[in-house]
Amino acid sequence: MPGYDLQVLDASAKPLPPGETGTLAIKLPLPPSCLPTLWGNDERFRSSYLADFPGYYTTSDAGYMDADGYAYVMARTDDVINVAGHRLSTGQMEEVVARHKDVAECAVVGVADAMKGQVPAGFIVLNAGVNRPTQEIEGEVVKLVREAIGPVAAFKTVMTVKRLPKTRSGKILRGTMRQIADGDAWRMPATIDDPATLEEITGVMSERGMVKPTEETTA
Repeated sequence: MPGYDLQVLDASAKPLPPGETGTLAIKLPLPPSCLPTLWGNDERFRSSYLADFPGYYTTSDAGYMDADGYAYVMARTDDVINVAGHRLSTGQMEEVVARHKDVAECAVVGVADAMKGQVPAGFIVLNAGVNRPTQEIEGEVVKLVREAIGPVAAFKTVMTVKRLPKTRSGKILRGTMRQIADGDAWRMPATIDDPATLEEITGVMSERGMVKPTEETTA
């Protein structure tokens, strides 16, 4: 778009080559018609959008640009995980998982790992009528991600669930799922559509030995 110098930056604010995922940011100055601040809160504008990457306006979106200069928005930056020093987009992994013919819905979250820092864990909901062994499907999903993204993703864990926990507006509660997997204290989101879905997810993760028992906080 004319007037916007969009770039993909690493954690040190250095531009990344095509195909590598980083933070999407716009090099300053912003073109005319862009809001110069937040109403009545200049400091929040600077700390939220200008402080992380000096000389850039950060969108807080993670993505990459291809060799032709097309930008792909994959996730929010808090959905980018660090696997053994490699910044990987869970959104990009979800895009690959969703290609499987038996997968109706999916979510990928980063969970804590003592050796790699974080590793991705996938959750899949199968299409109605699928009666193949879930272990077989999960293995195929792992293979898909390995072929599309590579071994660097360390994508080895996939769990079949009946449904994904969502807000009433349809947003998947990835943050809460991650807290459960990490054994962190968590609160029942006020916007959740069905609280029972988190109990179901917790049960599946516990069966796989992924989560330590923890108590939900209610305060």
